Amino acid sequence: MPYPTGDVLRSPRGLAVALTALLSVAAAVNLFSAGISGYVFSLMQRLAAGASNVSDSTLERGDVLTGAAGVLQYLTTLATAVVFIIWFHRVRVNGEILRPDAFSLTRGWAIGSWFIPVGNLFLPFRIARQIWVASTQLGPDGSHRQVSAAPVNAWWALWVGSLVLDRVFDQMYKRAETPEALRSASALGAVTDLATVAAAVLAIVFVRRLTALQTTKAVQGPYAAA
Repeated sequence: MPYPTGDVLRSPRGLAVALTALLSVAAAVNLFSAGISGYVFSLMQRLAAGASNVSDSTLERGDVLTGAAGVLQYLTTLATAVVFIIWFHRVRVNGEILRPDAFSLTRGWAIGSWFIPVGNLFLPFRIARQIWVASTQLGPDGSHRQVSAAPVNAWWALWVGSLVLDRVFDQMYKRAETPEALRSASALGAVTDLATVAAAVLAIVFVRRLTALQTTKAVQGPYAAA
């Protein structure tokens, strides 16, 4: 069965490779940030315990490292987000060619859904699930063929969880004025960074798996081999 004419399938593999690299860098940066949060936690632990051997230069070093980690996180997040949205739109357009009836939202939502407050917590996931279905080959007899959507579900659950943790951490850090409060904020910061690392790893799995599904369907056709 030929695919609909009009739009042209465009391979998402190049974007997937670039995105995998960026997500890997982002994961490394967040690991670095988690280490800095652990360092600041240890400093605040000593101060809270009444230690007198924590110098001003040591505290200043902690501030500088925290600031550097924040800048690196911002830059890598921005670059990764741009490439991710481009890739996401590419696979959404491909998905519509591969199976036009799989979608309940127009392709523009593959970009716009990320910028809608509250809606960005569930709309991109809805689109991702529909792309997943559209990119899955049917059975040899044209019947629905189930392919586990665990990579989509796990990635999104951890991604949203890391966003929530980041919001809570941001508020805690802004309000922290004592060593005890900064210690608690640093602990949560480390947990948030590690959750973001895990989300980045799952995002890589999702990107690679969905790209592979689309590539297989584009090459072999709508039906899986018997």
